[in-house]
Amino acid sequence: MPKVKTSRAAAKRFKKTGTGKLKRMKAYKSHILTKKSQKRKRNLRKSTVAVSSNAKVMKKILPY
Repeated sequence: MPKVKTSRAAAKRFKKTGTGKLKRMKAYKSHILTKKSQKRKRNLRKSTVAVSSNAKVMKKILPY
């Protein structure tokens, strides 16, 4: 059997946690930051767990 290739795009965006869940960074933090409040920008810095409905597909493209 040949090895399964990892999707490099997904590998740059997601990390697996110890329990096998996928960790991601929040969106909307790249530009047009002047109209966003400090609190909102501060909360966008934090990472969060990806939605479990996508997890099955995501684990297929992130095999290792």
